[in-house]
Amino acid sequence: MCGITGIFDIRSQRLPERDRLHRMNESQHHRGPDEGDLHIEPGVGFGHRRLSVIDIATGQQPIFNDDKTVALVFNGEVYNYLELMDELRGHGYVFRTKSDSEAIVRAWEHWGEDCVHHLRGMFAFMIHDRRRECLFMARDRLGVKPLHYALTADGWLLFGSELKSLMAHGGLRQELDPRAVEAYFALGYVPDPATIYKHAYKLAPGHRLLVKRGEAVGTPQRYWDVKFTLDAQIGEQEAAEELRRRLAEAVKLRLKSEVPLGAFLSGGVDSSAVVAAMAQLDEQPVNTCSIGFDDPQFNETQFAQMVADRYRTNHRVETVDSDDFGLVDLLAHLYDEPYADSSAIPTYRVCELARKHVTVALSGDGGDESFGGYRRYKMHMMEERMRGAFPLALRRGVFGPLARLYPKADWAPRVFRAKTTFQAIARNSVDAYFNTMGLVRDPMRHALFSDAFKRELQGWHASEVFHAHAQRADTDDPLAVIQYIDLHTYLPGDINTKVDRASMAHSLEVREPLMDHPLVEWLATLPSSLKLRGQEGKYLFKKALEPMLPHDVLYRPKMGFAVPLARWLRGPLREATRQALQHGALAQTGWFNPATIARLLDQHERGQLDHAQPLWVLLMFDAFLRNAGLGQAAARAAA
Repeated sequence: MCGITGIFDIRSQRLPERDRLHRMNESQHHRGPDEGDLHIEPGVGFGHRRLSVIDIATGQQPIFNDDKTVALVFNGEVYNYLELMDELRGHGYVFRTKSDSEAIVRAWEHWGEDCVHHLRGMFAFMIHDRRRECLFMARDRLGVKPLHYALTADGWLLFGSELKSLMAHGGLRQELDPRAVEAYFALGYVPDPATIYKHAYKLAPGHRLLVKRGEAVGTPQRYWDVKFTLDAQIGEQEAAEELRRRLAEAVKLRLKSEVPLGAFLSGGVDSSAVVAAMAQLDEQPVNTCSIGFDDPQFNETQFAQMVADRYRTNHRVETVDSDDFGLVDLLAHLYDEPYADSSAIPTYRVCELARKHVTVALSGDGGDESFGGYRRYKMHMMEERMRGAFPLALRRGVFGPLARLYPKADWAPRVFRAKTTFQAIARNSVDAYFNTMGLVRDPMRHALFSDAFKRELQGWHASEVFHAHAQRADTDDPLAVIQYIDLHTYLPGDINTKVDRASMAHSLEVREPLMDHPLVEWLATLPSSLKLRGQEGKYLFKKALEPMLPHDVLYRPKMGFAVPLARWLRGPLREATRQALQHGALAQTGWFNPATIARLLDQHERGQLDHAQPLWVLLMFDAFLRNAGLGQAAARAAA
């Protein structure tokens, strides 16, 4: 696990400046505190920070082929590297190390750009091939590991694991992208392939990019996508058995390590399943850790303890103060972009706890998307049945006015929020799901953004991101469509971003068995009735796990990894929030309506309405601007 960065001259063979490359590399020191190195030759420079996990003795990077015409920097783990090495030895290749990095170098020599099809794991890497005068970059299929790139005005292609490494170069303008701002306020993150800056990009999951010197930087190519065929002819019992087998295989692949290894154990179904599979594969007790809260409403450690007791794990629990809100500015530094998922706070804390005892931790991330576990899936399918009963024109004419007239009731469970339900029924399926996912929904964003900022958007709406993915989903199944959207937006943009930055801030490697791409592909062949049946999400997964986990863990209400935002913003964060939103960097941009912000603050503080989500989104945007040294300058640059 590492941090990678570098510079490539797309025009000629200028020698990169060592000082710039050093700054870029050291900006990511936290990603790899064990070792660091630079490689510079005419036209290209690579930087690498290493967290040693596998082949500690000889796995240093950059790594080269025999005549040093091919150089690689790589972040992640290729779990099938031993099998890949055996295959390549059959083609005559000789290996000098036992590292997965060298396996990628040889795979490039043998298969070229198609080397990505032979890699099973989480990865982001860059290869420079001196003979071909090219640079090749690729990112894993589900976007577990990040990769950013940008082209400067004078012809340098910059790349790095984190956006801060690109900004450390000093040659890239900090010009904010209004569309990215709109997407952030809608979703709470900036979806791939955009970044918050106009001239910097994320390489999207499952994409690769070949850049040839002397040619324009082209468009990344998609090399993998999940196909929801839903056509598997398999019975429920057989599917459950196959699921247990595939889970065990995915976990086993991720247990190879030369440093201490463990797992997160939240007490939810996904992390509990991973721990159960680990315990059945290893005679040694599994190292597990949980974060608890002193507020019972947010504490699920009792369920984690049930699993720990059953499998006799080395379980460690730390209780976090429910007023643990002191990370706001640190999070802005870690994420480099505005990022508003408040569960980043407990995620940071659980990574902090895990790193005290292990260097590698397995997680349960990715299960909800593939198994159909989110509560919002159940609500969407209920609304979908109602949408199917009436033509769109009738729904818009009847339910649209009802939604406008019905009072807002954020305090109630969603099933009783008639206003939200009416809004969903009046929309088409994709727009309704976009509204469900919205942190700051359309009417509030319209009131929040200034006229000047709306002109910057030129009519662009963040829902276009969802529509673009829905068109590629190649299925009419309503559950499969929103699973596909989540796999391409929420999973890489929110979940994987959160875990990568929080874990690497503590130099902790997190591995993701439920995002094993053969498992994801197989699950996409199963009918939706095996994922969501009635009101039971993760139907097949829970059935398959019944022999492995307590009933109360499998079938209790889903809790999530939440923090008490509403109380914070009415209590200890009240004055700081008001000061930031009315007088801070956000207020200086001229992009927001001061009267709307004042109304949100007043209504929330008085307890009249719960505006915790939009206020947190605003607060984290202000923290981003302050961390980046932006404000009025941001608005001037975008104008």
